[in-house]
Amino acid sequence: MKQLHKQHRIRYPPFEAARWAPETLPIAVRQFSLGEYETKEAAKEAIKDEAPSFRLGLNDGWIIERSYRYGEETLEVKSDETHLESEGYVQAVKKQRQGWYLIPNPIHHILRQFINGVVIVLLVCLFYLFISPVLLFMNLPVYGLETVRWGLLDYPALAVFVVPLIFAPLFIRVVANLLELQRQKQFLKRNLQTPVVEFIQPSVANKTLELKVSFPEWDPTWNHVDAILRVGALPPSRESLLETLDRSPTRQPPPGLSTELPHHWQIGLDDGTAGGEDAPMELKEVKGGLYLRPMRIMVQGAPQRWQEGEVLKLEPPKPAWPGSVHTELLRVHWECILRIDRQRGGALLWVQPLKVAHSRQSTPLEHLPLHDGRSELDLT
Repeated sequence: MKQLHKQHRIRYPPFEAARWAPETLPIAVRQFSLGEYETKEAAKEAIKDEAPSFRLGLNDGWIIERSYRYGEETLEVKSDETHLESEGYVQAVKKQRQGWYLIPNPIHHILRQFINGVVIVLLVCLFYLFISPVLLFMNLPVYGLETVRWGLLDYPALAVFVVPLIFAPLFIRVVANLLELQRQKQFLKRNLQTPVVEFIQPSVANKTLELKVSFPEWDPTWNHVDAILRVGALPPSRESLLETLDRSPTRQPPPGLSTELPHHWQIGLDDGTAGGEDAPMELKEVKGGLYLRPMRIMVQGAPQRWQEGEVLKLEPPKPAWPGSVHTELLRVHWECILRIDRQRGGALLWVQPLKVAHSRQSTPLEHLPLHDGRSELDLT
């Protein structure tokens, strides 16, 4: 008799995954007992109606995997028919990936890049001041060493030019955040009616999604609407991840996870992988915020232009992804995004989550499309 287990494995990319080496972070592994069986054939028969197994990524990189283990052997589950899992949406989808969303002002990203350049300039200037005595000793010409007096103190002339370069973008970002808050208030006062999305047929991971969209309220400042089909992996539950890694919530978290963030959102929305500013300032009255956080592992299909009365046909990404999975650790999420291009105020997004069935095909994905965790860098 050997034990049969359903196994979940995940190593999810933290905020700014490009700065991390995935092989140095732990893999969370959780097993669920499905009973004991004498033969492999009996174990295969027991799991034939279970959700299909899948793998995203590699063992030495970011990985999201569901498999079935009979003793030391791995059993692969493939369904002859499409399989739709019964779990409902997790809290993060209900509060952060459904409804109306705004696009952050591009100035946030521009200033962030500008600050990075200014820091480099500052370090070069400090190094130049450090070696200036050596240059003078070698009778080499130096510039900018004269001082400028402000009040009772003398400052290097270079600092007069570099320091304002550092504080100017910070001041502009504060003003931009205040303008973002004002823009959110104006949008909420508008109380825009939600579009009506009608799906022609059930959603399957490797099949074209057909839908009809109508807008009960159309603004004359809207130019056009594009529909986008997107799939990605949401971060696992922080509480479940700490429990799986055998870490106490009150002690130092494992590598890749931050300490619990105090904020106004509901419990369950902090995935524990934050580490920086992922969105501009948001109103506290809106639980989950008005800016769509990009999934750090995601891909989307080609946008399709909406025409009133016509059926939209959205092609799924290639290669085929698994269907919807919403567990404590593994979360494969599908959504349809309506991007409304406006004459002013930036684009407007309507996000419709989808329950997508697994297809008959199950192909492991080795190369995962990674993205920054900031809403200003969303693909839309």
